[in-house]
Amino acid sequence: MTSSETPLVRVLDADGRFAPTDAAEQYLPLIEALSDAELEQFYRDMVVIRAIDTQATNLQRQGQLALWPPSRGQEAAQVGSAYAARPQDTIFPSYREHVVTRIRGVDPVDIIKLMRGVSHGGWDPTDPKNGNTRLYTLVLGSQTLHAAGFGMGLAFDGKCGTGDPERDEAVVVYYGDGASSQGDVHEAMVFAASYDAPVLFFLQNNHWAISVPVATQSKVPLVGRSAGYGIPSVRVDGNDVLASYAVSRTQLDEARAGGGPRAIEAVTYRMGAHTTSDDPTKYRGNAEEQEWALRDPITRMRTFLEGRGAAASLFADVDAEAADAAEDLRSRSVALPEPGPDAIFRHVYSEPHPLMTEQEKWLADYEASFEGGQ
Repeated sequence: MTSSETPLVRVLDADGRFAPTDAAEQYLPLIEALSDAELEQFYRDMVVIRAIDTQATNLQRQGQLALWPPSRGQEAAQVGSAYAARPQDTIFPSYREHVVTRIRGVDPVDIIKLMRGVSHGGWDPTDPKNGNTRLYTLVLGSQTLHAAGFGMGLAFDGKCGTGDPERDEAVVVYYGDGASSQGDVHEAMVFAASYDAPVLFFLQNNHWAISVPVATQSKVPLVGRSAGYGIPSVRVDGNDVLASYAVSRTQLDEARAGGGPRAIEAVTYRMGAHTTSDDPTKYRGNAEEQEWALRDPITRMRTFLEGRGAAASLFADVDAEAADAAEDLRSRSVALPEPGPDAIFRHVYSEPHPLMTEQEKWLADYEASFEGGQ
């Protein structure tokens, strides 16, 4: 089945008009139930994270970070799916889900710590304030195996399918079109499907696996990969935050209720570079970028809100909040302290280990052997 033949769930068209596709009709009650405050929060989070993302990119260019993976253009897919999850759900991000982690409670500066090289992981995934959010994974696709295993554990422990939506749990795992070609992803789907694990595989198809276009990776829509394992799969306009929210909420509710794994292909576009070490002008043209710029998820949602009568003060307030968040990120990032030499021995093992103790003492003695203890 070609892309044009595959049903696409879209609620807002590229111009921000409410124009649901046939595939979106079943999800409209969820969208109609959203309050003005919730709709405005979707927009607010997208704008704020883009400002944070831009600031982090600037920090890398100025030598403050070793690397930064921009998320520009993918905000709608992430915001919608993040708000679709329930507090008890566990999130397994890849390395570009900046707004997902922020919505779940992670401080964006904790991502900066990782990219600056002053932290091994960035944040403590067991700390309740981080909203059951696991650490970023730079090893492509490996997080899907972690998510499948965690989801299998939920099923084995009876933590899904009880009929109690306040207690039942699910897992959301994010990965990209490039990762969808990795063996780990397919193995994760085999296990999740075999054991009815409550996992939502959320694929962000941003069209480029670094410099490899999605058309080279697959001759058919990527949604068919998960469907091939018997996993109910839906193709969504990833630049439509309402579609992302409604489909993700439905898929998660079904998985949480004991229906087994679910999958979404969110069709979006990476408007920036793969990471700050990449130059997209070497492999894609300006015409393509301009075409996708016309589908900007933030512009689309703003137009929709304006059509609903949102006040100009809302957008001014959001812009001010975004500017403050970006400046706060900058000031706290450049003030981050350098880790001491003993940091390398922390968290190698979950419990104190005699080998780490021995090595830490050796390093301390070695440093102390120099004049002045340096």
